[in-house]
Amino acid sequence: MAKQTWVITDVARGIALEDLSLTSGMTPAVPKGVRITKRTLRGGLQDGVDVVEVDNGRLRFVVIPTRGMGIWRVWCGDIQLGWQAPVHGPVHPKWVNLWEPSGLGWLDGFDELLVRCGLESNGAPEFDDKGILRYSLHGKIANRPACRVEVSVDNETGEILVHGEVYETRLFFTKLRLSTQIRTVVGSCELSITDTVTNVAGVPGEMELLYHINFGPPVLQPGSKVALPIKRLAPRDPIAAAEIDRWDHYGPESPGKPETAYFVQPLGDGRGQTLAMLHNEAGTHGVRVDFNITELPFFTLWKNEQPLCDGYVTGLEPAVNFPNRRSFEKAKGRVVTLQPGESRRFTVGIAALPSSDTVSAAREAILRLQTQVPPEILRQPWPDWSP
Repeated sequence: MAKQTWVITDVARGIALEDLSLTSGMTPAVPKGVRITKRTLRGGLQDGVDVVEVDNGRLRFVVIPTRGMGIWRVWCGDIQLGWQAPVHGPVHPKWVNLWEPSGLGWLDGFDELLVRCGLESNGAPEFDDKGILRYSLHGKIANRPACRVEVSVDNETGEILVHGEVYETRLFFTKLRLSTQIRTVVGSCELSITDTVTNVAGVPGEMELLYHINFGPPVLQPGSKVALPIKRLAPRDPIAAAEIDRWDHYGPESPGKPETAYFVQPLGDGRGQTLAMLHNEAGTHGVRVDFNITELPFFTLWKNEQPLCDGYVTGLEPAVNFPNRRSFEKAKGRVVTLQPGESRRFTVGIAALPSSDTVSAAREAILRLQTQVPPEILRQPWPDWSP
């Protein structure tokens, strides 16, 4: 049999492997040069965090089942994709108090390359008329452990798959299931994430979803540039508006500088496929994020140019909505309604660009998409997008 599967965690069946190590020397199902391991981190804020590490012979990445099946880091040769957060993660959810009064507790665990924001809400904290927190920053799914995790390898196709299921459910409230498949192919510089979100309740439910995909050095540096095909772009607020002429460029590390964000409606091809790219100043290496605007019609560019010790980082963030207060997004029609049993599927790709040729190819793909219409760059926040 070409494909073989190993169950790491299955709460329903009482399965929870402490360790797993798969190589070609251990089983013929694993191609030469491939290694898959599962282990549990110990010590500090990491204590008890399960990680699954996949090495396809060229690309290596770490999945965090304990943190909603997020992706902690990716390495391709000398290129590391991820960032240096002030927290020493990956952080176990037990140390993240989402409901602390400010609504910003989510930041205590934030240090992944890819973290999902959602599912009930994914934007800024929101409080009721009495000042009580109603929705915390960026939602709950990133701090929910997976209840099922398995890995599979197909020796014929070279496909390596990590599958996980995470539930965000509560009596009398939203009941959603996230089923994810993280794929790569032997020897590839790419991986893809395909998520299916299902309303498992007997009544209609609502969801928001944003992929917070974060990069620091070496891809991010002074002089780095981001590019994507734009139908419309607007600054999130007056702080971002003041820097609209350099929205796509990155400056030096600047102590105390406020974060900036830009909201984008991207362009796609005839099937809705599109991409965003970040590359270093010389254009010798970078990273590409692929997505489909029929699934994820909006995009946020987040820039934090504070010193490295404070989180010199940028976020390339495709989403179903903008990360504003949930009530604002619902009023603008950007909150998704799912009928009982209904699902929505989303696919995001991340590819390391290890050479100037691969950076140039991504740039050319963006320019081809941009030929549809000139980009509309608004100099002030747009009321339909920013409260």
